[in-house]
Amino acid sequence: MGAYAWPVTFLAAQSPAIDPRAPVMALLERFGPQAGAGEGGAISEDAAVAYCRGLAGSHYENFSVVSRLVPEDWRDDYAVVYAFCRWSDDLGDETGNDAAARARSLELLAWWRGELDRCFASGGVEATHPVFIALGRTIRARSERGEHALTAAPFHNLVSAFEMDQRVTAYRTWDQVLGYCRLSADPVGRIVLALGGYADTPENAERYRLSDRTCTALQLINFWQDVRRDLLERDRVYIPSEETGLTPEMLRAWMDRPNDPRARVPYIRALRPLVERTAAMFEEGRPLPGLLDPRLGRIVRLFGMGGEAILSAVERVGCATLWERPRLSKWRKVALVGRAAAGW
Repeated sequence: MGAYAWPVTFLAAQSPAIDPRAPVMALLERFGPQAGAGEGGAISEDAAVAYCRGLAGSHYENFSVVSRLVPEDWRDDYAVVYAFCRWSDDLGDETGNDAAARARSLELLAWWRGELDRCFASGGVEATHPVFIALGRTIRARSERGEHALTAAPFHNLVSAFEMDQRVTAYRTWDQVLGYCRLSADPVGRIVLALGGYADTPENAERYRLSDRTCTALQLINFWQDVRRDLLERDRVYIPSEETGLTPEMLRAWMDRPNDPRARVPYIRALRPLVERTAAMFEEGRPLPGLLDPRLGRIVRLFGMGGEAILSAVERVGCATLWERPRLSKWRKVALVGRAAAGW
């Protein structure tokens, strides 16, 4: 997946009770559906939030450089949402690739969805999992401050996307890919807007529309960047076959033929229009930071700038991503953070 990138700094916490470097799957015995009541140990809210901070700091992929763009009073909330996404993603992806593994993922995601419902219903006071203990604190704190409440819907949509990954491994049409993005990417932007004080109301409809365009573009460029990795590691293909003429079988046959024009030319010709459509989405979403409070606008600007930088990297390798994965250097990431902070 990869659409839930958080360009933020998470400050080191004091000795979290749970090792944030431990794989999610290794923590299931302690915190998963088979753990008995209280078997996870008494986890305080502070320890739960510290775990979420540590998880975000130790696993953050797309912008690993330090970013001070997120105001200090928002950082814990962002870390908690990142932790929710990280757990959701790993429950969907880390059980394996065969039919039994996918069935196991669906079982775990159903349990995770139930924990989410319980968290929102009780404000987290009944939660036993550290992510939901921490999320409950965020939910209650916003209510106590009289701020717009977080809603469960975007969190549920994210879970639905991970469930969809277990059932669908290839897409035929562009509209089907966009439908997946509405579940896997757009909810992240909607949560960010809610955390920034923008409720999903008619007066914010344009902000939410532009956010959806940006988030969908971020998800799409992640797909075009990771075609090879998704195919090898997840047995998934997001390139729409009917619109490009590329099937999963063709891509598998071509992966070891980087210098064969019979593979390279049709692949590039098929991917380039998808990259161009993605670029148009980024362009459409560019006004969004200017419609937001400057503190939130800087964060959202970095989202978009990071995605457009990856898009440029895809173009620099000639859209030949089946054989070469474009990436951003550490210094390019640092420069992007600086530009976003300056409002460029």
